[in-house]
Amino acid sequence: MRKAKVSKAKKTPNRKTRLPGDPDRTQMIERMIRVDHAGEYGAVRIYEGQLSVLGKSANAPVIEQMAEQERHHLDAFNKLVPERRVRPTALLPLWHAAGFALGAGTALLGEKAAMACTVAVEEVIDEHYAGQIAKLDAEGGEGELRETLETFRLEEVEHKETGLGHGAEEAPAYELLTGAVKAGSRLAIWLSTRL
Repeated sequence: MRKAKVSKAKKTPNRKTRLPGDPDRTQMIERMIRVDHAGEYGAVRIYEGQLSVLGKSANAPVIEQMAEQERHHLDAFNKLVPERRVRPTALLPLWHAAGFALGAGTALLGEKAAMACTVAVEEVIDEHYAGQIAKLDAEGGEGELRETLETFRLEEVEHKETGLGHGAEEAPAYELLTGAVKAGSRLAIWLSTRL
């Protein structure tokens, strides 16, 4: 009886095999920039909504500091969009209204609910940026973009920790609220990547 030889396929380190229909490298980078631009725009609007309700509260300076970091993130993507000739998402008008409504709506439920919103959004964004960074690592190159995403990811994690430190988990119906916000955030990411 002959033993079958086990083929040792040569693996290319850190390279993902593209399947038919997968975006090529250029399309992948364009999608990343498009969705991240939309996400940072939405984040600025969420904090603006929160500040419209909680602008005179004890947590206003904390919210303003997080909003300022999100403005910095948005500025970076506002530069990348024309530099890389990326078409912004067609959904920016929707995110303009929806982001503000989410921020103001959760703030109307109280400071802890606003912080719960921050925790939920930032958990999703942390996962999202980490996934993008892993893709860039697998592709190689794009060191500057990768570093930008990692810096922003760490600041988003900081925002999540800030929210937790300011009582997010004490918000009424915390699990329900954060679950709904996370689902909405994931849907916004999926749509903004494509449209």
